[in-house]
Amino acid sequence: MNRKRGIIIGLVLAMALGGGFFAYRSTQVTDGAGGHTGSKDAGHKEEKAGHDGEKGHGEENGGHDGHGEEGRISMAVEAQKQNGVVVAAAAAQRLAGVISATGKVEANADRTAHVSPRISGKIVSVRASLGDSVAAGQPLVTLDSVELGEALNRYHQSKTRLALAQSNMDRIKALVEKKIAARKDILQAETDYTMAQTELHTDEERLALYGVSASDLTNARHRKPLLPVRSPIGGVITEKHAIVGELADPSKSLFTVADLSSVWVMVDINEKDLAKVHRGQSATVTLGAFPDVKLKGRITYIADLVDVSTRTVKARVEVPNPARKLKPEMFATVELTLAADAPPVLAVPEDALQDLDGKKVVFVVEKDSVFAARPVQIGRAAGGLVEIVSGLNEGERYAVKGSFILKSELKKGEMTDEHGHGE
Repeated sequence: MNRKRGIIIGLVLAMALGGGFFAYRSTQVTDGAGGHTGSKDAGHKEEKAGHDGEKGHGEENGGHDGHGEEGRISMAVEAQKQNGVVVAAAAAQRLAGVISATGKVEANADRTAHVSPRISGKIVSVRASLGDSVAAGQPLVTLDSVELGEALNRYHQSKTRLALAQSNMDRIKALVEKKIAARKDILQAETDYTMAQTELHTDEERLALYGVSASDLTNARHRKPLLPVRSPIGGVITEKHAIVGELADPSKSLFTVADLSSVWVMVDINEKDLAKVHRGQSATVTLGAFPDVKLKGRITYIADLVDVSTRTVKARVEVPNPARKLKPEMFATVELTLAADAPPVLAVPEDALQDLDGKKVVFVVEKDSVFAARPVQIGRAAGGLVEIVSGLNEGERYAVKGSFILKSELKKGEMTDEHGHGE
């Protein structure tokens, strides 16, 4: 009996102890979840506070902008004067028409010479090379010519015959004066002398045509006859075919000399524009290699035939080329200025336009010291002026000069703002 009671009491105690442990663990689990929930709420509060703080910082920065609104720049009147910014009112102006055409540079054919010998001979020396600048009359090559030797022999024989005819005439004159010789003898002697003079003059002219000067004939008998081939004009050697040891003849050009101080630009004029083009008309030539260089020229020739395939007419523009920037075979753009007979249009100087973010803009005055970069649509250009199709109204004040300075200041301000936000 006692043993049973002891077992029952043990079971009751075990059940009581198990229930307490289970209640304790349940309490711990509930408390842990509650603690986690509290931590999460605190985290949300901190995150919200952080977002609020960032928002406040952004609002503070957004409220403070030292460069004003986007696309605007502030510059005091004194600073405008120092930087060369000039303001004027937009006005309508007459624009001269322009015909634009693409052309190709050629050497001036009126100032080009092909150098070849007058007679055949073997080249013994070459005194100039490709690209050299040469003067008129400068020897370029020297030839050893059999034909020249024969011509020199005839010249010396004629010179000897003239001396003999002179001596014979003088002798007969003395005999006639002494009445030893007849009058007809003096007439024959004078005829022989005149014929000898004519032969000598003919030989001298032949040698001159070959290119032998009077100074070359001095003591020519005592040296080997060599023929210098000279440049007929001053200029630059653009072609060279002379090689020592080769045979040269009048049919072969040894050099091409071009005076490039003046060149031609050949252009194609559309048939519809032919009535607007005339000889003597001024033209402006620009090159892809030197886009900032504008050369002035004039039309000196207009062809009489129309190309049936392109319906264009060839025109020649002669352009002074003292710095030799224009080189043969270069491509060039030619603008022909027409009379300004069209109605006036709103136009601004080329310098007033700037490229900003891929758009053409002018800086319009909003206040005395505030400029706004306003996009505009442009039309045709002529004489340094550009037509404004839209974006600017007549009478509005804008920066005629110094727009590049304003653009630079605007870009500088944008970079400063970006740097400040980045920090």
